[in-house]
Amino acid sequence: MTDQKLVENKYEDDLLVVKNLKKYYPTSNFTLGKGRVFVKAVDDVSFTIKRGTTMGLVGESGCGKTTVGRTILRLHDVTGGQVLFDGHDLATVPKRDLRKLRPEMQMIFQDPYSSLSPRLPIGEIIGEAVKEHKLVPKKRYRSYILKVMNDCGLQPQYFYRYPHEFSGGQRQRISIARAVALNPRFIIADEPLSALDVSIQAQIINLLMDLQEEFGYTYLFISHDLSVVEYISDTVGVMYLGNMIEMGEKKKVFANPMHPYSKALLSAVPVSDPDVKMHRIVLKGDIPSPVNPPSGCKFRTRCPNAMPICAEIAPKFKEYEDSHFVACHLYSQD
Repeated sequence: MTDQKLVENKYEDDLLVVKNLKKYYPTSNFTLGKGRVFVKAVDDVSFTIKRGTTMGLVGESGCGKTTVGRTILRLHDVTGGQVLFDGHDLATVPKRDLRKLRPEMQMIFQDPYSSLSPRLPIGEIIGEAVKEHKLVPKKRYRSYILKVMNDCGLQPQYFYRYPHEFSGGQRQRISIARAVALNPRFIIADEPLSALDVSIQAQIINLLMDLQEEFGYTYLFISHDLSVVEYISDTVGVMYLGNMIEMGEKKKVFANPMHPYSKALLSAVPVSDPDVKMHRIVLKGDIPSPVNPPSGCKFRTRCPNAMPICAEIAPKFKEYEDSHFVACHLYSQD
């Protein structure tokens, strides 16, 4: 009990603390004399999220962003490391205690078409978990769900309609309503805009920000769209092939990207001013296989600044300015 209090006091301002998180998947292949080969989808990732703020997690497809989110919520078992949610280590907490914490942690899934059951009306989809966790009395159930729908921009007459009767943007609002109906403190939004057109994306982003302002939600916002991440986030983390390679306050990362990969990503963000000349950094080569990644720095095979030491030693994830962390041999590693 004393240790638990110490954890809570140490990270009082941080709702979520991820320390050296690992998620490995075994493959069917065996290397001679070395046993089973593992895909290191998430490999030693650490970060914190302060209460009531948003952290954006970016990177190429396949870098491990979604796996980080699902592993945090224990939708996938944790291979190694700690996930401290308000002082509770989700990586080791018993399933009975984890169930009690479930309403406080929710997820908005990427695809609004496949994440909603086609057999249930909207009222039941939003309220299914509310009933399961007995959050409100039966007499208040319908009025509570209608209030949640109203908060998310859904009309009360939608209560008995089915998912196939809605557009993509409306379905994503339903997904958001399902998440916030449990009155959570922490929400993981896993690329919630990727299936929507640009005009609808703006509506969903504004809805998420309005809900955060009103209810104080803490977000982990997973995306590959840097312009959206810049708009919604307070802090930003950049992942590559299972590793966190740069992390810091939004202004610092966007104004002064330090890692070559971060610079390449930011150079691809379009600028609205036609008079501004773009200096696009084009990365050569393909992403290495996560089953057999390069030695040393995993990015070295595509890095324009690669040095001999990059092939020998993996760079440390270090803080080079206040709240700005980078893993790169271009900077002093001590």
